[in-house]
Amino acid sequence: MNKETPPAPPDPDHQENLEGSDAKPNSWGKRIGYIFALVLLAALFYPNIFGSDDGSEIPFQEFREKVTAGEIVEAEFNNNNGKIKATTLDGESLKSSGPIELSSEDENLFLSSIPAFEFHTPGSNIWTGFIIPVLGPLALILLFFYWLQRRAQGQMGNIMSIGRSKAKAYTTERPSTTFEDVAGYEGVKQEIEEVIDFLRDSEKFAAIGARIPKGVLLVGPPGTGKTLIARAVAGEAGVPFLSVTGSDFMEMFVGVGASRVRDLFQTARKMGRAIIFIDEIDSIGRKRGAGLGGGHDEREQTLNQMLAEMDGFEATEGIVMMAATNRPDILDPALLRPGRFDREVIVSLPELEDRKKILDVHVKGKKMKDGTDLTLLARGTPGMSGADLANLTNEAALIAVRDGDEVITSDHLERARDRVLMGQTREATILNKDERERVAYHESGHALAAVLLPNADPLHKVSIIPRGMALGVTMTLPEEDRYLLKKSYVEEELVKMLGGRVAEELVFGEVSSGAADDLSRATEMARKMVREWGMSDRVGPMAWRSHEQVFLGEDMGRGRDYSDEMANLIDSEIEEILRKAESRCRNLLTEHRSKLDILANALLDRETIDGDEVRQLLNEEEIETGQEIAETENSPGPKTAEIPALQSYSKPTDSKEKS
Repeated sequence: MNKETPPAPPDPDHQENLEGSDAKPNSWGKRIGYIFALVLLAALFYPNIFGSDDGSEIPFQEFREKVTAGEIVEAEFNNNNGKIKATTLDGESLKSSGPIELSSEDENLFLSSIPAFEFHTPGSNIWTGFIIPVLGPLALILLFFYWLQRRAQGQMGNIMSIGRSKAKAYTTERPSTTFEDVAGYEGVKQEIEEVIDFLRDSEKFAAIGARIPKGVLLVGPPGTGKTLIARAVAGEAGVPFLSVTGSDFMEMFVGVGASRVRDLFQTARKMGRAIIFIDEIDSIGRKRGAGLGGGHDEREQTLNQMLAEMDGFEATEGIVMMAATNRPDILDPALLRPGRFDREVIVSLPELEDRKKILDVHVKGKKMKDGTDLTLLARGTPGMSGADLANLTNEAALIAVRDGDEVITSDHLERARDRVLMGQTREATILNKDERERVAYHESGHALAAVLLPNADPLHKVSIIPRGMALGVTMTLPEEDRYLLKKSYVEEELVKMLGGRVAEELVFGEVSSGAADDLSRATEMARKMVREWGMSDRVGPMAWRSHEQVFLGEDMGRGRDYSDEMANLIDSEIEEILRKAESRCRNLLTEHRSKLDILANALLDRETIDGDEVRQLLNEEEIETGQEIAETENSPGPKTAEIPALQSYSKPTDSKEKS
């Protein structure tokens, strides 16, 4: 049984137009009054516009010469201002300006030489005595009040419209983006296409008794294309699409957010079937009662109104909500329950095949060299989002222009990847001989550990050229996407991170501050091994996540989840893990000290060496065989679901060791 749509409330704009139509006589009277005031002002500032005489203006001396020559037959002298009006023998009218008081010589000349000459003293009239002095300032006052009235009406109009939604509506004119522009993410597009298909043809869903989800929440790291997918929905859907950001609901006035939510849904109901998209919904959808303001602040009122509109007493059939966020952990549980956002679609970092398709999209419109293989670039960019890949291709184009090349080559793409992953080279930074040698041994320690350890990621490149904030970089890249971190892999990663510090200690007898970043990352990984991943035998299968709240209030008055004894045990276990990794790294580099010297000298000579050249330089055939055996034993099976503890919405698959 179909429910009748309740009549829409009267539109304030429509009412204002009706009132304006009823008040036409008054408005016309006001307009006539303002026109009259303008006429008075024109008369005030341009009094000569009325009754102006024709005739050319000549100097007074020339007028005297014409009088002496007998060319003037008629003249009139104004005693108030010295103006002279005259007529010549040919009937031409002349004007001149003389002194207010004529000299006796000029007076006798004019009286004797001009047949019809007279002095004229004009008297006061109503125009000069009343209209200009009185009505002129009155006209200025009327115009001033008219300006004030128009300004007040404009301000009142802005105030009355402040509670209206700022959503952009796309109906017949939709964005040109379609699903063809969204490379990869086939599972995501399939779930979104179900919603669009329901809005286009709801009968086939109703025939089987299916109910379309009322809300779809797009969750994923920044740069994965959540907003792009929403734009594609706007381009594909045959229904109106309303787009708004979460911050558009908030204003300086109390109650504006809730009012805009009501207006947004009211607009969608008038359209019948529509899609509402809210970008960055976490700005208004945070957990209630989590701040110091209690439950009555403006943001929570806006959220309460949105909850009521999505699944309240009023029916919202035919309206589908879409939202995007990269912080689903801070959203209110009432917002995520079935009936509101029924479906949560994970837009994760792109996999290898998705990265290939994304690169194909971003190189369109760019001049690429024939035969350029993007597969190698896709393999070398694990953990990059779609935005990162777009930036990488643009950097390659900029490098090609900078080099004066007409096409983009594989070398440009490689340099652009190094620029994005390792930072821009600092050519102005010049190290002295001792510091340069120390950096070379530091990076050689990282690189040698990466080559010798069988479970570590393969070495991609090592360089002692200062890049970004680092004086040197050792870069390792996995051969395929990684979803699970095994204990053996993590332990060898710790050994590799400490390789630079241990190499400095072995060669120079002391350590330096260049290992600060290595120690920070190694300590963080060891802490996760103990507190989150259950990789400590002494602590056992227990996990304590760190509560990282972006707002104050939720954990106030709440202490940690473990005792002081357990805290001491955790600290001692973290120290033991790092000590074991340091001891293992020291034994490894001591055993292969000659190779460390060879690699450091090669870096001092060539500055940058890639992974294959390092392995050829060290001539480690048995090590490569060991790596092949380890990769065969640990070959991945079917890909498992992503574990949130491992994927913290960052780039976990590339590894950079900085000095």
